[in-house]
Amino acid sequence: MAALELTGLDGKVAVVTGAGRMRSIGRPIAVELARAGCDIVLTGTGRSPDRYPDDEKAAGWRDIESVADEVRALGRRAVAVVSDVADAAAVEELVATTVEQLGRVDIVVNNAGAARGADRVRVVDLDPAEWHKVIDVNLNGTFLMSRAFGRAMLDQGDGGSIVNISSVAGKIMGPTTAAYSASKAAIHALTCAMATELGPEAVRVNAICPGIIDTYRMDDVPRGDAWNKLVERNIPLRRAGSGDDIAWMVLYLCSDQGSWITGQLYTVDGGMVPGR
Repeated sequence: MAALELTGLDGKVAVVTGAGRMRSIGRPIAVELARAGCDIVLTGTGRSPDRYPDDEKAAGWRDIESVADEVRALGRRAVAVVSDVADAAAVEELVATTVEQLGRVDIVVNNAGAARGADRVRVVDLDPAEWHKVIDVNLNGTFLMSRAFGRAMLDQGDGGSIVNISSVAGKIMGPTTAAYSASKAAIHALTCAMATELGPEAVRVNAICPGIIDTYRMDDVPRGDAWNKLVERNIPLRRAGSGDDIAWMVLYLCSDQGSWITGQLYTVDGGMVPGR
């Protein structure tokens, strides 16, 4: 029996939000979709270079433009757009740009997320501004993107795939993560509701719930002993995940081989929350 090869991605147009970081989930999702034959629209917030971590500065990193170059090096078209997923007008402009430059949209990966920060406190100590910041990007951004690009897919009439990058936090719902956990749990509800609504028109909607992934988002945990203890304490497979681990699940869900899957919340976490 021949080895399984994912099909159905060649020539598709994929939009990946939050794709500008060098050590991230969004970058490998964009690159692996391109490697599978997709043309890619990449979005980022247009970070100032003085906010780049040291490894990005040393590499001469240029945010979404660097990822766009990687996509083009694979022979695919790339469009890099500075955009705010929490701004409804900006999202509508992104749809228009995608269709104008690449002709259509087949895949949307809602990966943009608010940075870990001052929201990581008890609810009684949580500043409402921090709550709104997390909800606006994580939940409202996913809603606005799914709404606008879902309409575009319906107008095209030949289906599509939306993948929301959530988190195990939306299932664990631990202390000092109220805003983040609430945003991710709400994404689960949005995912399942949209899957039921759009399934009859062949638009599939799924979510991936990563565990501890070794990206810039976790840089508040020093690498070395503290990091190793975190991994050993929480992950039965004894390693943190990589962006590639999430990218490969995205590819499967968007491929022909994943075409009978919708409304699912896939945990990809090395065994951190078994059974959920």
